[in-house]
Amino acid sequence: MIFDDIATFAAALPASGAVAGLDFGEKTIGVAISDTRRTVATPSETIRRAKFTQDAAALARILSDRAAVGVILGLPLNMDGSEGPRCQSTRAFARNFARLSALPIAFWDERLSTVAAERALLEADASRRRRGAVIDHVAAGFILQGALDRMGRL
Repeated sequence: MIFDDIATFAAALPASGAVAGLDFGEKTIGVAISDTRRTVATPSETIRRAKFTQDAAALARILSDRAAVGVILGLPLNMDGSEGPRCQSTRAFARNFARLSALPIAFWDERLSTVAAERALLEADASRRRRGAVIDHVAAGFILQGALDRMGRL
């Protein structure tokens, strides 16, 4: 089931269990996972995109291994809040993945998450190569942490 509202999504989740955050891009899918109490997001890994079936299988494997009970998908809104082609692609991925998984899915505004991730990696003095290898799942961590913080205030 797909939720546009984070409060409705949170209400659909069991009392405890990890939630995954995804930074869905054209070439990669960054993945972050929360603790079971849903207070801290931890960047996990990056899936190199191929075909939908392969991407979905890799994602399903990660979600199963981590016993995730829900998914937060970063929605790449334009700076003015409108939705463009990247949002349409993200929503299409969510619809297709929802056909394969019973996990609840919600969207979270991901504007500037990659910028924040890049800034954090620069402050940590990560090399250009290291930043390139981890930026997507670090951005997923920022997306997930924002949603977790909001869910914690409900």
